[in-house]
Amino acid sequence: MRRHTRSRWLGLAYLSPALLFVLTFTVYPLGRMVWMSFHNWSLISPPRWVGLDNYRQAFEDRQFWVSLGFTFKYTLIITPILIVGGYLLALLTVSNSPLRRITRTVVFTPVVIGLGVSSLLWYWLFSTDFGFVNKVLMDGGLIDSPIVWLGVDADRSNLAIIVSVVWKVIGFGMVLFVGAIQAVPSEVTEASMVDGATYRQRVTRVLLPLTLRTVLLVTLLSVIGSLLAFDQFYIMTAGQPQNETATSVFFVYLNSFPYLKLGYGAALSMVLALTILAFTVVQLLVARRSHS
Repeated sequence: MRRHTRSRWLGLAYLSPALLFVLTFTVYPLGRMVWMSFHNWSLISPPRWVGLDNYRQAFEDRQFWVSLGFTFKYTLIITPILIVGGYLLALLTVSNSPLRRITRTVVFTPVVIGLGVSSLLWYWLFSTDFGFVNKVLMDGGLIDSPIVWLGVDADRSNLAIIVSVVWKVIGFGMVLFVGAIQAVPSEVTEASMVDGATYRQRVTRVLLPLTLRTVLLVTLLSVIGSLLAFDQFYIMTAGQPQNETATSVFFVYLNSFPYLKLGYGAALSMVLALTILAFTVVQLLVARRSHS
């Protein structure tokens, strides 16, 4: 009994750094945000209890719903591109030949670049006067005059940002998919080849079902990253034109810091957090059903 108690305390001692980290950087900030969402607080004046007023204001705020709708639109467009593109790249580079290993490295390299640095790079590439994108299109005879990619037309700005994000992020999904495909026993693939399955049939009926849990995980990570998009839109468009490219996180930032509405910003953050939680629960349910 004494040895069992000692082992339990020893295990708790090993876990204590992780527990302290979670309490300090997750539980306390989350609890603080919930507390703030029920107060009117501007950092200049002391916090004042307002109950659910911030949440009522959020549901009546048209600009918040415009920003959230734009975020969903961005997510719906970019998620299939990242998942399908990442899986196709994984299929092309899954073999461990030298050339394909080099290709995987090249595609993955932008992942390690900071999102802010990547956004600045693409801001320069899409520059109207000096950007490489306009130069290539004009030299190729595809356009007659430079295109204003960022800040004038919302759809054009969204397209430019999607291109920049796909360039940066697609390698992350590719590497995860490569690992999942390589984990499929070679005997399974060889057996399907003996049965006369074509390459397309092997992918759709063997590899894809066996790697479905990884696909769902990468999809969830992609959705969460898209719903929390901020840096690229802040740097490349700053919400222009007329806040049409302001994502939900960008709108939270505007209210929390420039406008000093910390309570309202916390309420908006809670709405966004609950939205992400809903997507996570759906992903877990689908993953459990696919596993069973």
